[in-house]
Amino acid sequence: MTFNKTTYFTFALIFGATILHAQDVKPPEKTEKTVSEEIEIIRPYKPVLAEAVKLRRSPDLDNIKTYKAKFSYQLTDRKLELNTDIQKLQAQKVADEHQAELFNNYVKGGFGNLGTFLAEAYVGMGKDPALQTGAFFRHFGQSGKLNKQDENREQLSVFGRSIGNSATLNGKLNYQRHGLYFYGIDEEKPTLNPNPEKQMFNFFELEGEAISKFTPDQNAFSYAAKVNGYLFNDRFNAKESSLTLNGYMNKRIQSFNLGLAASVELGKAKDLSTEVTNNLLRVNPYIKLQAGGVKIIAGANIVQEFGTNVSTRIFPAITADFTLIPDFLQVFGEIKGDVNRHTLKDFIDENPFLNQNIFIQNSVEKLSISGGIKGTGGPGFGYKARFYSREITDMPLFVNSYASFNKFDVIYDFGKTQILGLEGELTVQVSDNLKWTGKLNMEDYKAGAEKESYFKPQMRLSSNFMFVYNKKLTFDAAITLQDDSKAKVFTANPLNPDGSYPPKPDFNNEKIVNVKGFVDLGIGANYKINDKFSVFAKANNILNTNYSRFLYYRLNGFNIFGGLTYSF
Repeated sequence: MTFNKTTYFTFALIFGATILHAQDVKPPEKTEKTVSEEIEIIRPYKPVLAEAVKLRRSPDLDNIKTYKAKFSYQLTDRKLELNTDIQKLQAQKVADEHQAELFNNYVKGGFGNLGTFLAEAYVGMGKDPALQTGAFFRHFGQSGKLNKQDENREQLSVFGRSIGNSATLNGKLNYQRHGLYFYGIDEEKPTLNPNPEKQMFNFFELEGEAISKFTPDQNAFSYAAKVNGYLFNDRFNAKESSLTLNGYMNKRIQSFNLGLAASVELGKAKDLSTEVTNNLLRVNPYIKLQAGGVKIIAGANIVQEFGTNVSTRIFPAITADFTLIPDFLQVFGEIKGDVNRHTLKDFIDENPFLNQNIFIQNSVEKLSISGGIKGTGGPGFGYKARFYSREITDMPLFVNSYASFNKFDVIYDFGKTQILGLEGELTVQVSDNLKWTGKLNMEDYKAGAEKESYFKPQMRLSSNFMFVYNKKLTFDAAITLQDDSKAKVFTANPLNPDGSYPPKPDFNNEKIVNVKGFVDLGIGANYKINDKFSVFAKANNILNTNYSRFLYYRLNGFNIFGGLTYSF
């Protein structure tokens, strides 16, 4: 028992010593950079006051002595500059702008149905706006469905223009050729013209002009002069020569103008059995007042007719223009008279199917009165409306020849023909891409000695439409509308009892035939491939209407053609 106690006690001492040794804290290793043990110290808060708070004395407010620092100055004399003016900007050189390449020349060719063939060329010399020269050529041919309904036209022109410091000079040399057949057919007697005759016209023209440049000088003197001469002939030995001289002088005295216009027209027409010398001298002195939206021209028209016929006539020449609303509304009027000189060339241009030995004489327009309004309704909108009354003695008319039904003679209405007319024009341009124009003419003829004014329709309408779809594609359209007209057909030889010509009307030996009106619609398109090449197409008489402007001469039906244009 005692041994066990001793043993237990010994083990207890050893175990206790071991525990005490295990609880000993090993001192930390001393290092220079790290702290391995954190110690927290807690003590009462003791505030610390700043040194200024510790002052017990207040400042002395009676001490007003100031401290004056001593400075040394160095003054420099300098001129006072005023910089109140706006400084001028110094011009800077702008980079060169890339100029668009312009082409002075082009060639154009096309073909289509009805044997249509087109060849056209234009050549311009240089880009100097003060000196321009060029040449133009055009050929157009077409064949219809009727026997010998063939027609071709050629034109060759050379022109020049020089713009000087004081005057502008213009010159032109022109040649035209027109070939066709007398293909007219009477629908009731289609076998009357089995072999149509051929006709050919040649026209040579030379023209020169000089015009003084405008100057704002209130006392300026201006002038113009023009000379024109031509030779004309056909396949049947008809010949005509003409020389026209025009002159104009005007002296401006502030709002007044004193002027004189004069012209001399010398002409001679000759055929197998006819020869006519047809000359006119016109002198037109006038006074013009232009101020404050008012323009009045008062003068006289003195006409001397000499040659085959000799006469002297004096007519009034008065025009007035009043601006009621600037750029929007103007009222105008005119009273005048004149002798209308007729030529073989003018008759052929209107009706190329003339007979031989055409009788030529002048007609007298004793009194013509007209008036109307014109102006604009804003950008892109313009209008004009005019009424007129004319009285014409010996007005020329076309009639079918008794001997050759498909040829036309020229007769004259020996009485006084009264014409009342209304003319209207309208232009609408919505933008640069869309433009429309229209013109309407309505006329009421009261014939003199004749029953009707032949081939004079009472209503004519024309309109054009242009639309630019984009920079490459452009469309255009045109419409022409004409009312019915009358024609005279002889049922017996219309010779006068004494054999003189032209014949006087004999209602027992003639009949009146109606010539139907028509509507002609055409459209066209142009596509620009690049700066040099473009293609075009055009269609005429889309409604395929069989109509005639002159009796027995039916025009072509539907026609379409197209081609290519090259600019260089």
